[in-house]
Amino acid sequence: MQQPWQTKWPERISYGLSDAADNLVFQMMTTYLLFFYTDVYGLSASAAAILFVVARLADVVESLIIGIMIDHTHSRFGKSRPFFLWYALPYVIFAILTFVTPNFGGNGKLIWAYVTYLGLGFFYTAVNLPITSILPTMSKNEHELTLLGVIRQFFGSAVQIIVAVFTLPLVALFGGSNQQQGFLYTIILFGIISLGLIWNTFLQVRERFSQPEQAHQPLKDVWHMLKQNKPWFIISAVILLYWLTTAVKNQTTIYYFKYIQHSESLVPLVNGFTFAALIGVVLIVSAAKHLGKKHTMLAGIGIATLGQIILALGTVVNQLPLLLAGTFVNSIGNGLIIGLVSIMIADTIRYGMTMGIQAEGILASTDDFGVNVGLGLGGLVTAGLFHLSGYTANHAQNVATQHMITLNYAWIPLMLYLVMFIVLLFYNEKQLLAAIEASDI
Repeated sequence: MQQPWQTKWPERISYGLSDAADNLVFQMMTTYLLFFYTDVYGLSASAAAILFVVARLADVVESLIIGIMIDHTHSRFGKSRPFFLWYALPYVIFAILTFVTPNFGGNGKLIWAYVTYLGLGFFYTAVNLPITSILPTMSKNEHELTLLGVIRQFFGSAVQIIVAVFTLPLVALFGGSNQQQGFLYTIILFGIISLGLIWNTFLQVRERFSQPEQAHQPLKDVWHMLKQNKPWFIISAVILLYWLTTAVKNQTTIYYFKYIQHSESLVPLVNGFTFAALIGVVLIVSAAKHLGKKHTMLAGIGIATLGQIILALGTVVNQLPLLLAGTFVNSIGNGLIIGLVSIMIADTIRYGMTMGIQAEGILASTDDFGVNVGLGLGGLVTAGLFHLSGYTANHAQNVATQHMITLNYAWIPLMLYLVMFIVLLFYNEKQLLAAIEASDI
């Protein structure tokens, strides 16, 4: 029997704005931080590659730590909700510090980059993971959880597009020819907005449904449940592949248009076509109701793959209209994929509760784990291949580097989408939902 709806629109909007808040900073990291480090801050591509690997290895551990912290939090606000209050301010502070360019020597600047970027990664996890872990406690209604996940992703995707389109114009507005100043003032603006939105989420959202006897179980019992939660493993792999794909492609976009198309000014235009992700997101409620979440996500991967094929052909024939069309179609598919991630993780959390374990912190950590590992590997792939091909910042690139840029922008993401599709085929949604319904979780 379907449960009644428990949330109202102010709470739904505030929940969605939490992801918008995080993405104001996060999108700058995924899209522009590698460029900032190599072409503005002054790190070599190899140094940036190593930094990304170290940071992502640290983030893997941090995701687990934050997940355990959530599962062992006892407060009058709940388990997940207080993290929005506690960690929003340090998150914004470290975001700003990451884009500060100190007047240090080479080693000093590298140390500063490590300290600030590693700190940013930890506090990002601390404010982002609770968005996923709190979802299954907000309602028991299957359709309401889907709506909440869609609202979250709609705002998150909208802000991703805003950041992708307006960051470089804001950098130019605030800094003119001084990109160091421009990036710093831009992140200060984004950080202030982010802080207000995260604290608003703390004030508005509520944790309603928790099983006290299941909520604080020993780690050995949680690990036993995880080993039986096959849907969790599969969706975790899909998340990792998605963010690996996103990192490789997004980080390369500015290089492709700067060094292949010789027109860096086209980046905001191309990124503007990613607004089509919102089309995919708003289709989720209807599509999931008729097709189920698994087949809706499979459809999204298929659409994203088609768009990537169009984009790849655009790089072969060097036609901007094909690049724009490919970006548009690919983004619709991406909206369907990423919009379902937190919803399907919520399902795996509820599936774990059918085994007597409510471990939303650890299970939700797979989202940040996939983000962090995917971004780390993506940064390693991009920066590492650039280094091997002889990339030199702010100079005309050799033929090998040009080929490597195109490979990262078009062909590696295409291969990863195909792998993602195959992995998701093993997700047994019918078994998961039947167990949840039988247990009335």
